[in-house]
Amino acid sequence: MLAHPSEAITVLKRLKSEEPDRISHKSLFRSGSLSETTSCNVCLRPTQQPLCNHTDLRTGNPWFCYKPKKLSCDARIDHAKGTYNQTFKATEEKLFQSGVNMKVYIRASGPANVTVLPKKEGQPEVESSTVKVGPSGYYYQGVWQALSGTKVRQFNAAAISQCLKGKVVHMHGDSTIRQFFEFLNAALPGLKEFDLHSQRVAGPFMALDYANNILVKFRFHSPPIQSPPVLTSKLRYIANEIDDLIGGTDTVVVFGIWAHFATYPMQIYIRRLQSIRRAVVRLLDRAPGTVVVIRTGTPRDVTLIYNDWHSLQCYKVLRTMFKGLNVHLIDAWEMVLAHHLPHNVHPPRPIIENMINVFLSYTCPQKGG
Repeated sequence: MLAHPSEAITVLKRLKSEEPDRISHKSLFRSGSLSETTSCNVCLRPTQQPLCNHTDLRTGNPWFCYKPKKLSCDARIDHAKGTYNQTFKATEEKLFQSGVNMKVYIRASGPANVTVLPKKEGQPEVESSTVKVGPSGYYYQGVWQALSGTKVRQFNAAAISQCLKGKVVHMHGDSTIRQFFEFLNAALPGLKEFDLHSQRVAGPFMALDYANNILVKFRFHSPPIQSPPVLTSKLRYIANEIDDLIGGTDTVVVFGIWAHFATYPMQIYIRRLQSIRRAVVRLLDRAPGTVVVIRTGTPRDVTLIYNDWHSLQCYKVLRTMFKGLNVHLIDAWEMVLAHHLPHNVHPPRPIIENMINVFLSYTCPQKGG
C-alpha cells in the first residue's frame, strides 16, 4: 500500500518545520466577572502581546499563552482545541488525494512470484550491516500471535479479574489509552466507575472492583491536546504522575502518548518522552516490581492534518527511547497494520481486545512461559 508518495513527504517535512503551530489551542482566563480567551501553544509566534509562561516547573516541558489584556497569567482555568491551519503551495494539495495517491494499493505490474537462485559454490557468507527488522506478530483466526517475548494469553472477564486482583492500574496518555479504560470498564461486571464529574473526553476517570480490590484510573496527558474545554487542574504531566507513585508488585502503569504530537517538530515529542523516561527509570529504581507497559501509536485514518508519516516517526522514536529498560511494549502499530479492519486512530473493539490480552499477559505472565 502507498501511504504517501515521496513528493508528499517533502511537503509534510516542510509543514512540520515551517508551521509547527498549524494546530492552535486556547485557554480561558477568568477572574470574577472578567473573562478572556487567548491562544496557546508549545511555541507562539512573536507579537507585541506579552506571553504567559506556563512551562511545567518539574519536567521543564514548555507551554505558553498570549497574556490577557486585563487579567493575570494565574487566572487561566481551562484548555481547549483551537483551529487547524496549514498553507499549501501551488499544486501541493494535489499530493494528498484519498484514493488517488494517499493510502492506495499498488497493483502488481508483473507476475506475483519471486525466484530465489541457489548460492554459488564457494560464495562467501556476507553479514548485512543493516538492522534486521520484521513483524512482531500476526493474526490467526482473529487472535494476535506474538513472534517473540511473552506468550500472549486469552483473558475472559473472570481471568481479567483474577489477573488484576489486588492491583492498582494507572493509565496515562491520550484517548487511545482511554480505550483501555473503557474496555475494562465494560468487560468486568464488578468494576464500577465513580462519577468524578469529569469532561468525557479528557477525564480523569476512576473505577473500583471492591470485591477483588481492583482500582483502575485514567488521566489524560498535559497539552498539547485537541479536546473540548477541560479544566487545567485536571491535566497532569505523565512524568509527574509517575514520580508521585510509590510503585511495587501491586502497581501497574500503562501509558501511550503520540497522537497529539504528530504535527509538531520531533524535538517537542522527544523532549516529552525524555521526561517520561527519566521518571520511569526512577520508578523502577525505587520499586523494581512495578509493571510498566507502553502502547505505541498506530496507522490512522489519513487527513490533510494527520497522516501516517508523522505517526510512523513518533512510533520509531518511542521504541528507541525506551529500548533497554525493564518495560513492556504493546506494538499497536503492527497490530493495526496486520489486521483487516480499516485504519483508525481509535482501533475497533476486536483490535483493542487483542491489545488488552497483550497488556494482561505482561501483567500476569504465564508461569514458565
